[in-house]
Amino acid sequence: MARTMWDSSVGKKTVMAVSGLIMLLYLVVHMIGNLKIFFGAGEFNHYAHWLRTLGEPFMHYEWTLWLVRVVPVVAVVAHAVSAYQLSRRDIKARPSKYVHKKPRASYATRTMRWGGIILGLFIVWHILDLTTGTVHPGFQPGHPYQNVVDTFSTWYGNVIYIVAMLALGLHVRHGFWSAAQSLGVGSRTRDRALKTVANVLALLLTVGFIAVPVGVMTGVVS
Repeated sequence: MARTMWDSSVGKKTVMAVSGLIMLLYLVVHMIGNLKIFFGAGEFNHYAHWLRTLGEPFMHYEWTLWLVRVVPVVAVVAHAVSAYQLSRRDIKARPSKYVHKKPRASYATRTMRWGGIILGLFIVWHILDLTTGTVHPGFQPGHPYQNVVDTFSTWYGNVIYIVAMLALGLHVRHGFWSAAQSLGVGSRTRDRALKTVANVLALLLTVGFIAVPVGVMTGVVS
């Protein structure tokens, strides 16, 4: 049953929708946590420490955090694999030439694929930068506030992050409404409300995430 569901286009779209909503929930929580940086180093570092000690003494240090991280990672993989397979299936189903040109889709729709690639590459960079410190010169384990300030004190750190967050906003704007359709929530009477919610979520996430590098660049966070 599960195999049959996965092999169908409807099944893949459902996987994309559910995994997308899981990632959206994670992003909202992650953004709220990020904004704690505006309350100072003590508040932000305390929050980061709390995440790593969550579940102690039953759970070992950072175990709960890594378990929580596994969920969005699995969601990202499921989302990407479903999107790729649906894209390949769509290409195979197309005739070699169209008699008439198809109407142009919205900017967000036309950039979903590239936006997904940008976000995938960003996730890798973000982990190597602020989690493992692999690509972060001067990374200080146990000092998340200073590490964030260091990253956004560089021009390339700001460019990478802001471009990725703009791509995220477009992805959420289109993806939320698309997920609603795949899960059967959409309808003529609800489409306007769903599109409004998608626009508001995309705007809040984009502004919320970009606020951090802007705060560092303007000296509000230092």
